[in-house]
Parts: sequence; structure tokens; C-alpha cells
Amino acid sequence: MNRPVPPPTDDELHAWVDGQLAPDRHGAVEDAIARDPAVAARIASWHTQRDALRRLHGELLDTPVPEALMSALNRNQPRHAQRGAWMRLGGIAAGVLLAFAAGWLGNAQWSAQRGGAQLQQQLARAPALKEFVHDASIAHAVYTPEKRHPVEVTAAEQQHLVQWLSKRLDRPLKVPDFSAQGYTLVGGRLLPGETGARAQFMFEDAAGERVTLYIGTLDANAAGAIAARETAFRFASEGPVPSFYWVDQGFGYAIAGKLPHDLLLKLATLAYRDLS
Repeated sequence: MNRPVPPPTDDELHAWVDGQLAPDRHGAVEDAIARDPAVAARIASWHTQRDALRRLHGELLDTPVPEALMSALNRNQPRHAQRGAWMRLGGIAAGVLLAFAAGWLGNAQWSAQRGGAQLQQQLARAPALKEFVHDASIAHAVYTPEKRHPVEVTAAEQQHLVQWLSKRLDRPLKVPDFSAQGYTLVGGRLLPGETGARAQFMFEDAAGERVTLYIGTLDANAAGAIAARETAFRFASEGPVPSFYWVDQGFGYAIAGKLPHDLLLKLATLAYRDLS
């Protein structure tokens, strides 16, 4: 009698995303993806995060880890636990850890190398991104409480809304589909920004909880050349409401709302998928 095939573990799912899964376990993972929408969603989310990290830190991930950094990472771990810890991190988490470590050691070890230069470019554009995200949070706080006039153009005129905002922002826009999370489009509006027009799309669920998608171009000098080609999710909680934001092709995007962290990330992932 054939033994049942055990379901894939989280380690195996991470290995699948990173292309490092043992061949004899491919069938189990493929079956889990086909049968379980939650597993498929996790895999899609990890793919998005991995690709975003590689766009942001591609050169760093291809650079050998310095011996000093390896010693720092392993210092307080028993030898038998070190390999297991790295395996659990997988490609995505390792990318995050290496990116953090590069910043931490940048001034001390890598200031004269490309990693240090890249870090300085990222810090230089931080004020522009911080201002953009703060504007998104303020716009959400101002317009979502409105009962009669929360938007300029309602969802009933969605085609006109998208065409109008696309023309004003000089970029083809789309309305992401949040129906899987219970959110439908309320409408949208045009807003001013430091570098020109910005757009806000508003969504709400059956309970009336609202979330907004804020879109606009970033100042080319402040954002720098890297911002024109990177995509990476970041979380911000400094404004009236928290948000997840990212940069893609010189444009900023922010999903803002008084929602649980995980739900806000799911909406950001859906928006990134639909808008890419």
C-alpha cells in the first residue's frame, strides 16, 4: 500500500519559490497550490516580495557575504542551529537580512564600495518618499469620513474616472480588484502634489470601512535613478493612518487605511499585481 504523500512544509514552499526544492517534492507542492487557494496566494505573495527585493538589492544578493558579517550573524547561535536558521530564512528572508546588514555595516565596512553608494542613494531619496506617504495618509484621513462627497467621480462612471486621472497623471491607470477581500470601488478624485497631479481611488467593504490607493509621480532629483526601476513594499505608520507603499518606474503608490497589518499588505499585493 502506498503511503500518503505528506503536505509541503513552509520550508518546502520557500524552497519552491527559490527554485531549490528537491525534485521528488515538486508534485506535493504543485498539488497543494492547485487544491488550496491560501497556499497559492502565499506563493504568489512570496514571488512578488522576492522579485521586489532582487530589484532593490540585486547587486548585494550576488555579492559574497563578508566574513565579518557572517561572524556577527552566527555569534550567538549554537553551531547545529546555524544551518537550520539559514534554511528557514529562505531566499526572501535572507534577502531582507542581508539588506539590513548592508545598511548596518555600510559606514564601517563598505562606505567605499558600491553597496555603500547604493545605501546613500536610498537615504537621499527618503525625504521625498516620506512626504509622499504622509500626503497619502492625510488625503485618506480628510476624505474617507465624508458621507455625501467622498469622491469627485463615483464608481458608476469608472471608465471616465480612469481615463480622466490617466490623462492628468500622464500615465495609464487601472482600478485594482479588491473584491476577493470584500472591497468595492467608491470612486476617485484628483489631488495636488509637490511634483504635479496625484490620484486617489477609494474602496469600502460591506461594513463601510474604507481604504484608499494614492498614486503620483516622484521628484526625479529626489528619487534618484534607482527609484525609476525598483519595486519594494514598505510599511509606514507615521501619519493619521498606516499604509504600505512602493515605487515603480518613478511613480509612488500607497495603500492607506485603518486596517490590520496583514489585510493592508494583502491589498497592497493585489494592487501591485493588477497595476504592474
